[in-house]
Amino acid sequence: MANIKSSKKRAKQAVVRNLRNNSQRSQLRTAVKKVLKALDSNDAAGAQEAFTSAQPLLDRFSARGLIHRNKAARHKSRLIARIKALATAA
Repeated sequence: MANIKSSKKRAKQAVVRNLRNNSQRSQLRTAVKKVLKALDSNDAAGAQEAFTSAQPLLDRFSARGLIHRNKAARHKSRLIARIKALATAA
């Protein structure tokens, strides 16, 4: 454990931030998985609806630095491509 007052504060902040980051990362992964699940069940409308709720999360968390902005762009690009392919096939 830290001895200096500022390092004690930093340790407490790190714990809080770690919990928040893990929670938000889990929330993001769940949102993306909902889109993938809808795509796997060939539900274009459900996938589009799930994507509209996942897209702001990807943007928000990439802006905050939780994930890299290129990773967010890659996820959005691949998901929307699969949704469009499914919509045109159906």
